[in-house]
Amino acid sequence: MSGRAGRAWASAWASTVSLLPGRADLTAMRRHPRRDLLAGVTVAIVALPLALGFGVSSGMGAAAGLATAVVAGAVAALFGGSNLQVSGPTGAMTVVLVPIVAQYGPGGVLTVGLMAGVILIALALARVGRYMRYVPAPVVEGFTLGIACVIALQQVPSALGVPKPEGDKALAVAWQAVLDFAREPRWAEVALAVAVAAVMLVGARWRPGVPFSIIAVVAATVAAQALPLDAAVIGALPAGLPAPSLAFLDPAALGSLLAPAVAVAALAALESLLSASVADGMTVGERHDPDRELFGQGLANIAAPLFGGVPATAAIARTAVNVRTGAASRLAALTHAAVLAAIVFAAAPLVSRIPLAALAGVLLATAVRMVEVGSLRAIARATRADGLVLALTAVATVALDLVYAVIIGLVIAGALALRAVARQARLDQVDFKPDLPGEHSDEEYELLTEHIVAYRIDGPLFFAAAHRFLLELLEVADVRVVILRMSRVTTVDATGALVLKDAIDRLHRRGILVLASGVRPGQRQVFDSVETLVGLGGEHATTPEAIRHARTHLQHTGILPRHDAQPA
Repeated sequence: MSGRAGRAWASAWASTVSLLPGRADLTAMRRHPRRDLLAGVTVAIVALPLALGFGVSSGMGAAAGLATAVVAGAVAALFGGSNLQVSGPTGAMTVVLVPIVAQYGPGGVLTVGLMAGVILIALALARVGRYMRYVPAPVVEGFTLGIACVIALQQVPSALGVPKPEGDKALAVAWQAVLDFAREPRWAEVALAVAVAAVMLVGARWRPGVPFSIIAVVAATVAAQALPLDAAVIGALPAGLPAPSLAFLDPAALGSLLAPAVAVAALAALESLLSASVADGMTVGERHDPDRELFGQGLANIAAPLFGGVPATAAIARTAVNVRTGAASRLAALTHAAVLAAIVFAAAPLVSRIPLAALAGVLLATAVRMVEVGSLRAIARATRADGLVLALTAVATVALDLVYAVIIGLVIAGALALRAVARQARLDQVDFKPDLPGEHSDEEYELLTEHIVAYRIDGPLFFAAAHRFLLELLEVADVRVVILRMSRVTTVDATGALVLKDAIDRLHRRGILVLASGVRPGQRQVFDSVETLVGLGGEHATTPEAIRHARTHLQHTGILPRHDAQPA
């Protein structure tokens, strides 16, 4: 192995090792075990109905949701980049999985989860986690609002007690469910769903620390069993996790599943890093490692399908409960996974009797609580551009899918940001008298200003602003020399340089000499690459040098007397 190859291998190994758990993690888990255990049990109580509900909503069943919460929750807690993060099945991921289940079946979903895990690990090794912080707030809020709407729409069939209509578009499915309900109303399920949602929403305002979701689900289950409601229930669950298996993997289908896997990986990365940032903001001194978080989520999504689990991501709601109940280390999230595993083994017969309408009520309340009205109002009032990005991202989430929604939101936000930056760029005519040497008389100054005009380019000269500069330069009056003062150009790209060159060529055809001063060394390469400086008739370090060159040009053309060109 050559020295360069050895150093590259050593660097790659060190980069990988930095993503693995260390001694500091174990030390942290020993500091406040009682607090962590209590927080973990609390989060498990909150997570149980959510795991069941999201498993059912995804089309993979309640058992898949529980397996995800247990396996992915434990793996992500151990290997993730946040001490306080709780992972498992989430509403956002459910939204993505419904069309995948419809098109590729359960085996396709498990394969997609496995592939997404590999992609997440590749992203972690490439150290791209830090770039997720650049997603604008309007995109995130619009994305969250859209997810909340889709989650609520997905619960309509179960809440109305009708079989789920065919299709993968939440709005169309919900509308068909309403039509089916109108033909044969089932008020028992409606009552259960509304009651559970109301208890959760009212209880959260009255006693935020009480797990009203589990209380409401238990009460609904008891009522369904005690009264002849004939409500559909979860059904039989396995008394334990299945043995790990890759029997679902079909190598021939990997190519067709790549696009869904990329979508799942992108969503898992976005939601997990957003959740980790929320956890950091709720604590003092906690900072997550974004690349390690991607690595942990990658391992979690590789492990969960082996046990029949759906793709997972960090859960903002469960993470927030974890922080608020006093969690101090990863032990809390590990405890949450262990408690859910115990429920799977010990209470499967009881869990199987939970009405689907009750789980729909839990998810309806969750969707309502996802919407931060204050944040939406603040962003909508900030600027029209922010409000537009938020609205379009939310609509795209409901009408298309989550990944397209984020892409659309980012593209629109980027375009509006470029437009705002381009508007800051200016082309101003300036007085160059302070740059003239002191020996010039007022008469010569007036003669020079009659034939020379100086412009200062202030701000970025790039594709979004360049064409406006072209139009402004072409409006130059009948002068002989144009001096471009470029010391305040903050950035330049090839488009800006080409457009500037085009304007210069047009001015040359009108017999106007164009000179430049103050070109920064870092920008010279861009101008040289498209031969803009050649078109400038020479590039001058300072404005006085450009003026001297212009004066010489005017002397050669007979506009200035030659004796005036002699220095004092």
